[in-house]
Amino acid sequence: MKHWIEAARVRTLPLSVSGIIVGSFYAMSQGMFNWKIVVFALLTTLGLQILSNFANDYGDGVKGTDNEDRIGPKRAIQSGVITPQAMKRAMMVMSLITLGFAGLLIYFAFKESYLLYSFVFFVLGILAIASAIRYTVGKGAYGYRGYGDLFVFLFFGWVSTFGVFFMFSKEIDWLLLLPATAIGFLSVGVLNLNNMRDEESDRKSGKNTLVVKKGGVWAKKYHFFLVVSAMVLVLLFAVIFDFTIDPANPERFNFDLYLFLIAYIPLILHLKRVAANTNPKLLDPELKKLALSTFLLAILLALSMFYFFSDIIVNLFLGGR
Repeated sequence: MKHWIEAARVRTLPLSVSGIIVGSFYAMSQGMFNWKIVVFALLTTLGLQILSNFANDYGDGVKGTDNEDRIGPKRAIQSGVITPQAMKRAMMVMSLITLGFAGLLIYFAFKESYLLYSFVFFVLGILAIASAIRYTVGKGAYGYRGYGDLFVFLFFGWVSTFGVFFMFSKEIDWLLLLPATAIGFLSVGVLNLNNMRDEESDRKSGKNTLVVKKGGVWAKKYHFFLVVSAMVLVLLFAVIFDFTIDPANPERFNFDLYLFLIAYIPLILHLKRVAANTNPKLLDPELKKLALSTFLLAILLALSMFYFFSDIIVNLFLGGR
């Protein structure tokens, strides 16, 4: 069990649900909530992330990409604690479990009233499962051709955040594009750090990530673009959403609703460490720090949106007395 938990790479799980948290609380801020959608959206996303981690362990393991040159912690197949055959079976089981969660999520969101939406999201679910596997598995693995960043951005940014909100509302709210893009950028940032850390071993193994293609200097600039852009987009979202309004006193600036800015502190410190880094091995702890900082940002932004909505409701009731 210990080896399977390690193979699931628990430290990546909080990052994977960040988009679900933001999208769900945005729906709540619009007066919509269904706990079944939230629960099964979280379970589906966690299933996809664990499946992706198993597939990465398997794909890089059987291809020989995980070798003595790799800087990060040893993976299960690389260290020999789990066989490729066992990991392949685990991938099949995890695919079925995730598909089951996705099916329940689709049912609770649309039931019999929105068959077209159900079909579209079922196809998205299949594509997400296939993408989780094909990142490193197979001859045409897209992670070996530099497309990993795009798929991470789409599925853990836009699809995750927009998708769960659509399940509540049955419509698209384009304002959500700002935090959805921010979560996508930060998720790609974690992948970019991983690729920066493993640049030399990936190059030797023929894993042509964007970092291998463009080089370490470009990767640092790219990383700064991802993280700084994410911070700007979230702040812009708060301004457009009008977090500054205090329903009890519209002329007073409501600092409580900008609690999410606390998450900018570890993000800025993270950027300082990455800028000063000259040893790829020291980038490994930054993966966890960036993932947890993204999760913290999602939680605080969600609380800000919920507080904004609940404060309005409370003051409306009090004002009506």
